[in-house]
Amino acid sequence: MTETHHTRSGVRAGLRRSADGIRRAADRIDAATPPGRDRAVDALRALAILGVVLGHWLVTALVADGGTLHTASPLQHMPWLAPISWAFQTLAVFFLVGGHVATRGYTSARARGTTYRQWLTSRLSRLYKPVAAVLALWTVTATALLFTGAPFETVRTLVKLALSPMWFLLVFGALTAATPLLLRLHPLWPLAVVLHVDLVRFGLGGPDWLGWVNLAAGWLVPYTLGAAWTRGELEGRRVAWVLLGGGAVATAVLVGWAGYPASMVGVPGAQVSNLNPPTLAAVTFGLAQCGLALLLRDRLRDGMRRPAVWAAVALVNLSAMTIFLWHQTALMATTATGLALGRLPGLHTVPDGLDWVAARLAWLPVFVLVLAVCRSAFRSFEQGPRKAGGRRSRVIRVHRGTEPAAAKEARRA
Repeated sequence: MTETHHTRSGVRAGLRRSADGIRRAADRIDAATPPGRDRAVDALRALAILGVVLGHWLVTALVADGGTLHTASPLQHMPWLAPISWAFQTLAVFFLVGGHVATRGYTSARARGTTYRQWLTSRLSRLYKPVAAVLALWTVTATALLFTGAPFETVRTLVKLALSPMWFLLVFGALTAATPLLLRLHPLWPLAVVLHVDLVRFGLGGPDWLGWVNLAAGWLVPYTLGAAWTRGELEGRRVAWVLLGGGAVATAVLVGWAGYPASMVGVPGAQVSNLNPPTLAAVTFGLAQCGLALLLRDRLRDGMRRPAVWAAVALVNLSAMTIFLWHQTALMATTATGLALGRLPGLHTVPDGLDWVAARLAWLPVFVLVLAVCRSAFRSFEQGPRKAGGRRSRVIRVHRGTEPAAAKEARRA
């Protein structure tokens, strides 16, 4: 009895020490953050990235059919789950924040005398360096699978899923490069392009390929909203309410009366996808999301005053691209490993019932663990190799005068 009591006391003491250590690290990261940094921007970016990751994990299934794997979605079999896509399709918020950060950064760089080429190289290097690791790994993996006799359809499915985030980076990179031209562009211009493309495509029976014009125009809308944020045009709550209300009403009309899909993500087998390429419904839905994001800024700033919360957000931002690029690989690695145990519910089975949803929710912690391993293995491609004396974070800028311990921890983050 005494031995058991001592064991429990030791465990509690260890947990307290761990909690104290985490609290002290969070306090140091918080202290090393410049007072003028808008933490709401980082919070919105983190929420957007995590929303996309969770959305993919919840609506993407790799079904084992004989000796092959093919993709499926619970939205195919349970279309009434479409509201899930409303919560987790958060790309518009990412483009809103991206446009705001890029235009603000370019304006600041130009004031310092930094050339456009220097600014763009700095912006894109962190965006695309992690891509090299993904391409290298999947080139080797796909080649190895084919040489070991894996069905071509399975390899094609896996590679397509792994590389699917690349389209986002291509569009985001192109808009970043065009930032000097977009500083004053009003969001109504690209919105008008999307409207006319859909009128021709759906109303007049135009060719399907015309929809790909919206790949640039559709994401230009939130990106140029971010530029308007930089110009100070989105500070009032009235504008945010107009975006939220107008976007929500327009989306409801388009889905309810114009025949647009209710799901804001692609559904395998569906005739029309709201996302691939973006439709007017996806863009108006994005406007509503941007309005909600702008309304939440003050609350997020208040929430980010808590050191533990801010430290978590800062760490997500430091590995944002690594998390985004490797989350599908984490899903597939778990699925492939699980095949050794047979067809597991929520992992290899057809997503056609609530039992699959419950099983998939139970798999989420495993996906998180595997993604954490990927982050540890490949984060240097995004953050760069650690140098002697530490490395200054892009999320936490350390100012002179900050206490040494805090600076050291912030650089480690």
